[in-house]
Amino acid sequence: MKATKRLTYLLALLFGSTTAFAQIPHQEIMPGATAPEQKMVHTPHLVYEPSAKNDQHRLFIMIPGTNGKATDFRKFDSAFAAMGYYVITPDYMNTVVTTVCSTSEDSACFNHFREEIMFGTPVSDKVEVDSANALVQRISTLLRYLAARQPKKWGQFVTNGKPRWERIIAGGHSQGAGHAAYFGKQFPMAGVLLFSGPQDYLQYFRQPAGWQLQPGKTPLTRIYAFLHLRDPFNYQYQIQDVAAVNGQRLTDTTMVQPGSRVRSRNRIFVTDIEKKDKHGATLGVEFVEVWKVMIRGAAGR
Repeated sequence: MKATKRLTYLLALLFGSTTAFAQIPHQEIMPGATAPEQKMVHTPHLVYEPSAKNDQHRLFIMIPGTNGKATDFRKFDSAFAAMGYYVITPDYMNTVVTTVCSTSEDSACFNHFREEIMFGTPVSDKVEVDSANALVQRISTLLRYLAARQPKKWGQFVTNGKPRWERIIAGGHSQGAGHAAYFGKQFPMAGVLLFSGPQDYLQYFRQPAGWQLQPGKTPLTRIYAFLHLRDPFNYQYQIQDVAAVNGQRLTDTTMVQPGSRVRSRNRIFVTDIEKKDKHGATLGVEFVEVWKVMIRGAAGR
């Protein structure tokens, strides 16, 4: 009987919830519409709004991984909009895989990789991103664009033309997880969510990249992660990166399964679900209960 109820719950989650998420309206905004010097890399930016009755007054920015398209995140973003969050997934310069630095003998390789993509500072020999198309700038111009057109909704996330980081949760998958963690180092974010990353482990030095070990401006207790135990990008490297970023021990993890409610004070969640794409498994809607715990913790709710 219990097994039958669990199966019914899981099917409702997989099919009923997915349908509900798909019905949430969204906007697709060309980068060039927010600033003429910004070019589209893959697709338009993706933008969602929560219903007025469920508004949490927080913005969740979800950053795709290498070659990830913003518009691929419709179901994922819809789930968080249904929870009451404003959601943005930006199109940005993500065509170079993060692990290009994994075996580098330059201990600053990852540091420079992140800095150039985030701010457009010409410091990396692995990527080439100008300041106009840097991730922070693309997000900033998108928020100004939205606030100018819908000030009652989006104005709460902009002050003096700049993002109000303390009202924004940064999230990301794979390469995007590293960018989200970097946001947490650079700005006083409301919180940070990491999915299947970061990948910034220096194999030559046998340690996480230096930027992850530096003090950040976001409280460590607001940084959550979700990993797959058999991720092809190496769980053992990822868990060390996450522990460096959020200050938890490597053993402070909680195993989770699809459809199961999560009751844990840990901030690192792990699954061993059998899927062909184990690296992308953390983005599956069957884990919406895990996502709820993560974002509530990141938002301090």
